[in-house]
Amino acid sequence: MGLHVRDVIGAARETAAAASRRDAPNSASIQVEHPRPDRVSPLVLAGLVRGLELVLVAGTGILVHFAYLKGHVTLGWTYGVALVAITGLAALAFQAVGVYTVTALRSLIPTGLKLAGAWSFVFLCAIALVFFLKAGQSLSRVWLGSWYLAGLAALILERIGLAILVRRMTREGRFERRTAIVGGGDPANEIIRALDAQPETGIRIVGVFDDRDDSRSPPVIGGHPKLGTVSDLVDYARRTPLDLVIFTLPISAENRLLQMLGKLWVLPIDIRLSAHASKLRLRPRSYSYIGSVPVLDVFDRPIADWDLVLKWIFDKVAGSLILLLTCPLLIAAALAVKLDSRGPVLFRQKRYGFNNELIEVFKFRTMYVDQTDAAASRLVTKDDPRVTRVGRLLRKTSIDELPQLFNVVFKGDMSLVGPRPHAVKANAQNRLYDQVVDGYFARHRVKPGITGWAQINGWRGETDTPEKIQRRVEHDLYYIENWSVFFDLYILLATPFSLLKTENAY
Repeated sequence: MGLHVRDVIGAARETAAAASRRDAPNSASIQVEHPRPDRVSPLVLAGLVRGLELVLVAGTGILVHFAYLKGHVTLGWTYGVALVAITGLAALAFQAVGVYTVTALRSLIPTGLKLAGAWSFVFLCAIALVFFLKAGQSLSRVWLGSWYLAGLAALILERIGLAILVRRMTREGRFERRTAIVGGGDPANEIIRALDAQPETGIRIVGVFDDRDDSRSPPVIGGHPKLGTVSDLVDYARRTPLDLVIFTLPISAENRLLQMLGKLWVLPIDIRLSAHASKLRLRPRSYSYIGSVPVLDVFDRPIADWDLVLKWIFDKVAGSLILLLTCPLLIAAALAVKLDSRGPVLFRQKRYGFNNELIEVFKFRTMYVDQTDAAASRLVTKDDPRVTRVGRLLRKTSIDELPQLFNVVFKGDMSLVGPRPHAVKANAQNRLYDQVVDGYFARHRVKPGITGWAQINGWRGETDTPEKIQRRVEHDLYYIENWSVFFDLYILLATPFSLLKTENAY
């Protein structure tokens, strides 16, 4: 069985569009918690530890060679092959004994024994190969033995420090996956018991959300409070960290599921459908697992784990380079703004960022200081009298957006590429954008960008009609679903050419 994201989104939007506009979150029932420390991805942490241990293994072999054989035997191809082979085999052995889970990283003695056993096995294999290949004259046995001891010591010391660090991070809640359960009754009780019995999964259940009243769904389920309805869950996820939503409704409740998904798919969270109590039996590989609890994947948070790391590196490196290259242009634009009209050079505006949070975006000021519109309640039109002479040129060429490089490089609340951030009161024909486009807030599942897929496809400038904002949102959602570093690079390189089309920019 497979759930295709676009199919689910389409069905959910059609089923829930009208209901999502009517429902207003009952914020009085929401228990908002203080912000947690930044969450660390276990997948990224495991990858970093793998890399560190490969460096330790290879590094100790090279150091032992220089300490013992320097001046006597060169580090030629024979030793090079041995280094690569033993390091590669060690990587496979460590992975096979399972020393890269968060549980393994924070435990010392059990993991240390596994690591020592795997390392010893690798060298037994190496010694056997040396014997059968009759390579004893080509490799120093003292070097092999010293490498084994030095590598083992380095790995044990590294794991001691790592266990201390990971335990502290666990206490701080950096590996927690804050999880909401949707649906009540026996299915919810069962999955809550199953998850609570597996603390190593890092799941922390924050509460239960159910559209049914207390007569059909009790206020406390499996020891966890019912915090409200699914509409309340949307508001909750906007105001406090949430990583995962698990539906306990049966697959047969299709209409109810689609209606709820129509409200939740706009959030930057993972959404799973519990198969724990389902009578439907599929092949094991059809499921993903939270510990031993089987679930069906419905939505994944876009740009997560290593993708998030890659995008962050791309933003910082490329953003810093662009900032250096455009410094003369930034200085010239700042002087022109200052000389053209009184007032500050930069204009700061509140706009929607990741997960609908308000961020402060930098721009060059393009309007007369007494006519600026921070909320963008009135769109800028052609020959708008509020725009200064220099401002017209800056807006036409999009140079006014360049200070947002500070948002990317220093503040980190924007990306180079992503959906353009819209002002709080931005509207089309006197209707706020989220009232015009169903699922509008789904574009906020990633950080906003200075440029984007919509912009290089001609949807830049004034959004005075529902059709224009609809097309922008469609392109933004396409970008989110198809993101890659190469896609970002393509959009970035295409942006200067798209700026040549200035008919909609004023």
